Amino acid sequence: MKALRTAGVHAALVVASVVTIYPVLWVVKMALSPSQGFSLSPSPWPTHVTLANFADVLGTHDDAGRWLFGRQLFNSLVVAAAVTALGVALACSAAYALSRFRFPGRQTSLRAFLVSQMFPGVVTSIPLYVLLDRLHLLNHMLGLVLVYATTAIPFCVFMLKGYFDTLPRELEEAVLLDGGTRFDAFWRVALPLSRPALAVTALFCFLTAWNEFILAYTFMNDPRAWTLPVAMQRYVGDYSTEWGHFAAGAIVVSLPVMALFFALERHLVGGLTQGGVKG
Repeated sequence: MKALRTAGVHAALVVASVVTIYPVLWVVKMALSPSQGFSLSPSPWPTHVTLANFADVLGTHDDAGRWLFGRQLFNSLVVAAAVTALGVALACSAAYALSRFRFPGRQTSLRAFLVSQMFPGVVTSIPLYVLLDRLHLLNHMLGLVLVYATTAIPFCVFMLKGYFDTLPRELEEAVLLDGGTRFDAFWRVALPLSRPALAVTALFCFLTAWNEFILAYTFMNDPRAWTLPVAMQRYVGDYSTEWGHFAAGAIVVSLPVMALFFALERHLVGGLTQGGVKG
């Protein structure tokens, strides 16, 4: 009976894996196929393999002969990295203060963060456009960084606050009894124990900035200021779509996210307070 149950579990896992991987194989098939049409064959394997689509996407140049894809890749990396650094730095300090201190306006601040998460980003696109225009930050990466950071920080604060609430206060009190300051308790105890939560927060900030399309498309009119999601839109026309180029671009855009995920994997699955009471 136990062997039958184990076989059933493995069979279900195999089916779930096939269902999950099949769309990915379909995208790889379109990226490696020479045709730009949408294949109706259910087979996920290409009949003819070519790297021409990747070469066309990676070798995109503007009218002046400058490497356009490289510039757009640089824009995406800079914006995503800046949003991640700014979001994690502000969110972890704000979350620690909201978790450990009691001060007037604390509950109001938490409710304000919660309310800000109720509205999608497109609702604020018009006022944000006006603000960036007044600040002369349209078609500038700094404008996107500020916009994305304001979107990501409230969620990150809530996530990190909930994690800081689970950390034993006795560990920080021991630092204070040894003559350390509150900043020492935060820097030497709370942050090292929060590496799994910080990894998740950093991944969320990076994904928010890396995948966002609507605001970037609204605020950026110059192709050299585009990020990669906006650049992929040029392959989708009103009457036709270059599926091969679009699939190749989607795979290229996904590679940095996969690399970041594998780099943070050991922190994502690590023990939340592992080693916190050693010694």
